[in-house]
Amino acid sequence: MCAMRPDPVHEPAANGPGYPIGSSGPDGPSRPDGPGAASQHPARQQPSQQPSQPAWKAVLTPEEIRRALTRIAHEILERTHGGGDAVLLGIPTRGVYLARRLAARIGEFEGTQPPIGSLDVTLHRDDLRLRPARALQRTQVPPGGVDGRTVVLVDDVLFSGRTIRAALDALNDLGRPRTVQLAVLVDRGHRELPIRADYVGKNLPTAYREKVRVQLAEIDGADSVLLGEDAR
Repeated sequence: MCAMRPDPVHEPAANGPGYPIGSSGPDGPSRPDGPGAASQHPARQQPSQQPSQPAWKAVLTPEEIRRALTRIAHEILERTHGGGDAVLLGIPTRGVYLARRLAARIGEFEGTQPPIGSLDVTLHRDDLRLRPARALQRTQVPPGGVDGRTVVLVDDVLFSGRTIRAALDALNDLGRPRTVQLAVLVDRGHRELPIRADYVGKNLPTAYREKVRVQLAEIDGADSVLLGEDAR
């Protein structure tokens, strides 16, 4: 009497229920798990992590910058009684271009532009020993000098006040003005020295870690003032 062969047992496989492991199903041979499975199932590539970029927010538009400079020009005329003895000295780099714009505005209102020049403060900075060497900028004194004149220093951003302190020292090398005033496009606070601007385009409250970036069409291609944080 012959022993009867038991029917094969069918277990669920990766290729569908009811097909023995290793057998062919409707979709072809199953793929058994095991040491070789990794090569048959390549791991999905994870997207590379890109360093976070600083998010810059516009706080002054070109039109707002234009209006701020127009207002400052009017204020300079009022406080200098028509600007007859005023001299505008821009602090490089962007302060020079702002000084030129202010002089042009004053010329539109009064018919004549005040003398303008530039004042390099590099050699008078108090952080020369702490930072890499800086390239010297140009100092240009307008005809007639600064003696007995009202000198308006022009810069883009007022922060700690140390750049303006250096500008006052540099100005002393040029002569003895009657008065010295300060015009800035942005005052962001966080003063470290007792220095205050006489003319301000915008008072901008900021956190100490934040950065203020002024862009001007003459060198940056467009006007804007941006607020953000550097990526770390």
